[in-house]
Amino acid sequence: MLQGADATTTHNDSSHQLMTTPATPRVIGLISDTHGLVRAGVHDALAGVELILHAGDVGGDDVLRELALIAPVLAVYGNTDVPGDPALRAEIVHPVGGLSIHVSHGHEIGSPTPAGLLHSYPHDVIVYGHTHRALVTRADGRLVVNPGAAGPRRFDLVPSVGRLTIADGVAEVEIVPVR
Repeated sequence: MLQGADATTTHNDSSHQLMTTPATPRVIGLISDTHGLVRAGVHDALAGVELILHAGDVGGDDVLRELALIAPVLAVYGNTDVPGDPALRAEIVHPVGGLSIHVSHGHEIGSPTPAGLLHSYPHDVIVYGHTHRALVTRADGRLVVNPGAAGPRRFDLVPSVGRLTIADGVAEVEIVPVR
């Protein structure tokens, strides 16, 4: 469904009808578990995004400043971040393209699973971190995304980020490995 600034309405003089054209796709960068490290490959992987949503375990303000060179950043705190950091929130709820995106680290529900997150949060897109494992799950028209850990390599997992694209009220995500 197109709403507000996401829809472009034009008037066709020859038919005197209003035509609505699809909105330009919106691309949001997803990142988590940087733990104080922004890999050089993050810049390429998130090039051109309009916003970066960080799902916690940031590892300091230097990470946020580095990511802000790519796009504006909204971030939540994770279980390893300094409590009370004014740059971090407990959760983010951000509307984009007619959809509602929820971001939290996931540790607030214990051991986060897609089922647990879907039960806890009513939003269209749920973004979390904590497990360091990239994961994309769809259920009942909703999307749950863990972009994986972008920071120091752990658990033999490939560092990664996500690119969330929202167009015409539909969310798609690509997990992008980073070096």
